[in-house]
Amino acid sequence: MTKATELRLLADQELAERLEGTQRELFNLRFQLATSQATDSANLAKLRREIARIMTIQTARKAASQSEGGE
Repeated sequence: MTKATELRLLADQELAERLEGTQRELFNLRFQLATSQATDSANLAKLRREIARIMTIQTARKAASQSEGGE
């Protein structure tokens, strides 16, 4: 799991790719849990938190760019 400070250093495109990959990983983990193949259910919460971090950073960047352009 990456820290928010590390995620803030990424470019917008890299951040979007990281979000997509993490969402795909979460989907696969949910599927494994449903079929009783996964053993580490704590990973589910970690992935959800990472997705939330990425989306928060994206939202903050979007709000910052709109406030700069709106003035």
